[in-house]
Amino acid sequence: MSDATLHAHSLDPDSFAVQVADSIESFIVATTEVAKGDEPDSAVPFLLLEVSQLLLAGGRLGAHEDIVPDEPYEPDTGPDVDVDELRLRFAELLDPVDVFSEVFDPYEPRKAPVPCRISDNLADIITDLRHGLAHYRAGRTSEALWWWQFSYFSNWGPTASATLRALQSLVSHVRLDQPLEALDGLDTDEDLPDDDLAEEAGRVMVQEIAGPLGLHSPSRK
Repeated sequence: MSDATLHAHSLDPDSFAVQVADSIESFIVATTEVAKGDEPDSAVPFLLLEVSQLLLAGGRLGAHEDIVPDEPYEPDTGPDVDVDELRLRFAELLDPVDVFSEVFDPYEPRKAPVPCRISDNLADIITDLRHGLAHYRAGRTSEALWWWQFSYFSNWGPTASATLRALQSLVSHVRLDQPLEALDGLDTDEDLPDDDLAEEAGRVMVQEIAGPLGLHSPSRK
């Protein structure tokens, strides 16, 4: 069956390709709407939900057997869409909790954590997903699935996982009424040793970020 046939409107909506593509397109649309800043009070919880749902699609790609594209070389999709404006919108929306620390490979011993930005991660994820979506919309379904699977392992999967941990940690700090100790001074252009990284984590308190970011501690009777 050709890619053009696979991409036809008659394609089974329950098929693997359609479900993955729908999940990816939904993530792009939803997070782009969040970046507009129209509803800042719900930004962090909504991003937590969207990244979680995206990683479900990623898990399905990761568990799937290796996808082999039809062509030996990747067809040109043209230049990737510029995401700098989107990146800046996320950074403004998520300030002052944009920067977090991450260990890239938990199986690499004694690897020091490095500072990352949620805004950078989201923009990079969207770039990877859009690239595959360009193949999908052009009727190259196997190419799109190959790209999404490959980049899930090599880039957007680890990036989304790190972003999810940061968002989940942020929500947990607020919901469990545990003040954040760490953000001031930490930035992504620094290569900090472990001790300095811990110190630079900052003094941003829950009460300072909960309202603007749509996070509230649960009440108990």
